[in-house]
Amino acid sequence: MCPHEPACPSADALDREAARTLAAHPEQGWSLLCNGVVLFEDTGELLPNGAVIEPHRPLAGVS
Repeated sequence: MCPHEPACPSADALDREAARTLAAHPEQGWSLLCNGVVLFEDTGELLPNGAVIEPHRPLAGVS
């Protein structure tokens, strides 16, 4: 799916958020990554297989 060299991480990889952005819609709060992942501004994700990754942004003030 990815035409980049080196290839972007797959949607199954732990570093899937490192894939390049194909379409960005900040006014709507989401971006489509090269690996088919939809990344939301709250750090939640929708994977190509329909799986949902809950938001995982760090909590403020927690060390």
